[in-house]
Amino acid sequence: MHNIKAASVQFRHKAGDKQANLKTITHFVEQAANKGVNLIVFPEMCITGYWHVRNLSKEEIIDLAEPVPSGSSVHYLRSLSLQYGMTIGAGLIEISEQGELYNSYVVTLSDGTVHTHRKLHTFISAHMQSGSSYTVFDIPEGVRLGVLTCYDNNIVENARITALLGAEVLLAPHQTGGCNSASPKGMKRIDVALWEERSTKEAELLSEFQGPKGRQWLMRWLPSRAHDNGMFLIFSNGVGRDDDEVRTGNAMILDPYGEILTESKAIEQDMVIAELDASLLPSSNGRRWMKARRPELYSPLSEKTGKEEDTRTVRFHYE
Repeated sequence: MHNIKAASVQFRHKAGDKQANLKTITHFVEQAANKGVNLIVFPEMCITGYWHVRNLSKEEIIDLAEPVPSGSSVHYLRSLSLQYGMTIGAGLIEISEQGELYNSYVVTLSDGTVHTHRKLHTFISAHMQSGSSYTVFDIPEGVRLGVLTCYDNNIVENARITALLGAEVLLAPHQTGGCNSASPKGMKRIDVALWEERSTKEAELLSEFQGPKGRQWLMRWLPSRAHDNGMFLIFSNGVGRDDDEVRTGNAMILDPYGEILTESKAIEQDMVIAELDASLLPSSNGRRWMKARRPELYSPLSEKTGKEEDTRTVRFHYE
């Protein structure tokens, strides 16, 4: 891996307004280019909008979706990558040649190449499918990237397999924080009224963003994905009102030891930037521990227990 400068953006999208969201992406790409950024990461489905999609009909989702890589949004991202010599990641809804709908994350490289990750654990709509493959690839800047979208990161096997496929930097685009968790110690909703009154209640809203509904929840598990697998991790998230929920931002970049290199404590849109020092990778705990693996013992990991359930059931049934 070569050293690179990376950026993570916390992003307040406009539901269904792809042009407005692409304009916001352009704003941050231009800012990042002025600061010498090589890689910029935007959130899950930030081009199309996210939480409102759960209430859309299949026809309405199709209207919002586009083919990848031939769609207009991907074409525009690719033109930005070529113009600024930057790798750019952003999420949207993909429609395949067979008419299947996916929560997809597109990464356009500085040489014009396009890679796509279809979320492995899609639950936003019963009309959308889950992907069935991991996404790991090299970029011209001399770094091997992996992508896991939001819920994908909750499953520890996904992060480990991505690392075993050689990922040095994990892109982790999300729409999270302020969600209603079935766990008594999981996330809970943030009052939408608090967001709407943020001009006079900034301290209260920041406390919610930094507390157990946002950052404190992330700190229970997110650093371990980086630490245990010896990867840099770039966490990008929505921020602000998303239909009837409030996203908590918390954009951050972690090193292969799970330590935070930079993070945002803003309650609005923001971008954080960090240098990724490749010298940290070889001796990181996760990379050393993976060398001691005994794969011959792990066959139970690929066997069904009979307790598996669809992600939508796990996400919504137990609320």
